[in-house]
Amino acid sequence: MPNFDRILSKKLEVKTIVLKKTIKEQDASVIIEDKKTSLFKKLLKKPKREDVHVHSLNLYYECMLTVSGKYIADYYRKATHTISVDSNVQEIVFGDGVFPIRSKSTLQKAFTVARSKNKVDLQLEEHVFIEEENELVFDHHGTETKFPYKINSKTIENYPQRLLEENLSNVKKPETTHDAAVEKLKAFLKKPMDPDVRKLTEEFVLKEIAEVYVPVFEARLIGPNKKIGLLRIDAVRNKIL
Repeated sequence: MPNFDRILSKKLEVKTIVLKKTIKEQDASVIIEDKKTSLFKKLLKKPKREDVHVHSLNLYYECMLTVSGKYIADYYRKATHTISVDSNVQEIVFGDGVFPIRSKSTLQKAFTVARSKNKVDLQLEEHVFIEEENELVFDHHGTETKFPYKINSKTIENYPQRLLEENLSNVKKPETTHDAAVEKLKAFLKKPMDPDVRKLTEEFVLKEIAEVYVPVFEARLIGPNKKIGLLRIDAVRNKIL
């Protein structure tokens, strides 16, 4: 049997991608000024605009971790296949096996139409081949999520490593490890199988690990009674998070 975990020991090169902003800090400031009182709404009543102050506005690069791979399995499993035969057939000879017709209850016999088909249950083995391929995405907290962005030459920065190094203090790395993400992908791809399988061979092929950094404007707000709130804007989709 192939070593199912062998792929974890391989050092796959991690792809680093940084998405481009579609809005500037000035645009984010306008949105924040417009929405800042909504964070401190109480009983459907918002505070006055002058009672909410923007303490700071920073641009962060938050990582979304994506892992993709393929699970392949080849095995034999027991199975029962039922076939219909003529009413005058009593048994089926298949290879070295003899399979009698399925017995009928008294009630079934009473309501059986003359010359109706008999059933034969064939106890066989199936040779099964499985190939599952998929991708999982995790936000920087390690929570599984969807990937809402387009990746192409127009949406990504040309020099991602340089940009991240220049903004190192504002980079939010993934809180889950690459190996942990891969293990979750393996568990997702490998569906439960029958306990009585034989000659099982299986393999997991890790195709890609990518760290996709999303620019997010984050404003720290101070409202009435010195309450603190955070207003976050996705700088790619121009959307409040």
